[in-house]
Order: sequence, then C-alpha cells, then structure tokens
Amino acid sequence: MKKMRFSRKMLGIPYAIFLLIFVVAPLAVLLFFSFTNGEGEPTMANLVSFFTNANTLGTLVYSLAVALVTTAVSLAIAYPTAYILAMSKLKNRSVLLMLFIMPMWINFSLRLTALKEILTLIEGNMAYYPFFNTIVGMTYDFLPFMILPIYTTISRLDGALIEAAMDLGADAKKAFLTVTLPLSVPGIISGVSMVFLPAMTNYVVLDMLYNSTYIMGSLIGSYFSAYDWHGGSMIALVLLAIICLFTLLTGGEKEEQTRRGGALL
Repeated sequence: MKKMRFSRKMLGIPYAIFLLIFVVAPLAVLLFFSFTNGEGEPTMANLVSFFTNANTLGTLVYSLAVALVTTAVSLAIAYPTAYILAMSKLKNRSVLLMLFIMPMWINFSLRLTALKEILTLIEGNMAYYPFFNTIVGMTYDFLPFMILPIYTTISRLDGALIEAAMDLGADAKKAFLTVTLPLSVPGIISGVSMVFLPAMTNYVVLDMLYNSTYIMGSLIGSYFSAYDWHGGSMIALVLLAIICLFTLLTGGEKEEQTRRGGALL
C-alpha cells in the first residue's frame, strides 16, 4: 500500500470545510427561501415585493441615510485626529491612540447605556431627537474603526515625499493636498467600509437610544419574528448584494497605493 504523502494543499481542507458549513450552506438556504413561497414553489414574488413595498424601500433609504451621515461624521472627526497623531513627534502617541481604542474593550451594551444616560441628561426626553441620537450612538461606536486605518496609512507615508514637495515650492497646505491626502486614500476607503456597512444594519443602537424607526437589520428581524422567512431572506439577500457591490467599488485599491500608503485591511 502506498503511504499518503502530506501536501500543503491539505492545510486548506479545514478552511474549505468551514466555508462549506458556515458560508455556502447558509447562503444556499437564504437563496432557497428568497426565491420560493410557503409551499416551496419557485417564485419571484419576494423580489417584486421588495421593490414595490413602500415600507421596505423607505427602510432602505433611511438605512442608507443613517450610514452615510454616520460615515461622514466619523470621517470628519477621525481624519484630523489620525493626521495629528501620525504627524506628531510625541513619544507617547501610541498611548494617545490607545485611548481611542480602549472603549472597544468595554462591552457594547455598557457603552451604549452610559451614552444613553449622558444624552438623557442633556436632552431630557430622547424620543424628540431619534435621528440625532442614532448618529451620535453610531459614531461613538464606530469611530475607532475609522481612526485606525487612517492612522496606519498616514504613519507609513514616506516623509521624503512631503519634503520633496516642499523643496519644489509647495507650502504646507499644498503638500498636504497633493501628497498626504491622495496617499491616505486607501486608509480612508478601509475606514469608510468598516463604518458604512455595519451602520446600515446595527439596529441595537436604535433600540437602546429610543429610535422606533426600522433600519435594514431590524426590518429583517421583524420578518423572521413573524415567521415570514421568505420575505426576510429576500431582504437579507438584497442587502448582501448592496454590501458586495459597495465592497467591489471601494476595495479595488492599487497595489502601489497600498504599498506606499498602507492600509489596515
């Protein structure tokens, strides 16, 4: 009998099994329920219902609005913060960066509960400002995910490029706009992806901050709670398609940009 020889390809077998069980199989179930009715017959009614249901489309628009505003606010706060930290000559800048990361070590519910108490103290009745509270909660939760990739990108920039721009007559502002900002785009893209995608579906923030409006995550949950697996699966499938499209549009960073600018992902 021939002895079985070990091959490096065998190391991929556990990963392949993991993908089949936890990725391929659930996706197959999702596709089955999306394109079948209660009797298991093939149908496109679930897809048509998604694009003709005003409640579903309204939830999608609201989810996109929440995600866009959260991403914009997070980027407006994170980029100056990351830039200052990366460009500073402080020896303990890693300690300052850790201060932004430390909230991530605390339980998600505890952080939101503390934030809710602060907002209640400031606003009184939080039900009067549901959208504002949602943006504050989302930004508070996802801000470190925006700061880290931008900081990593800027800190890896070659300082000689900025010096060369200065030697060629560019002032500090022009050097930033023509050198630092373009080379930090990979980090911005990574940060935007890490904030925008979960902000579309994180309904826990809305629930804890008294926002009764649905976003895509809570809408899917409501369908499954009502045992409408077919409608809920279709909504989840459409959301998955949107996420994949967004990832394709933002994930095509050039190798040279990544090498020179760096990125967290």
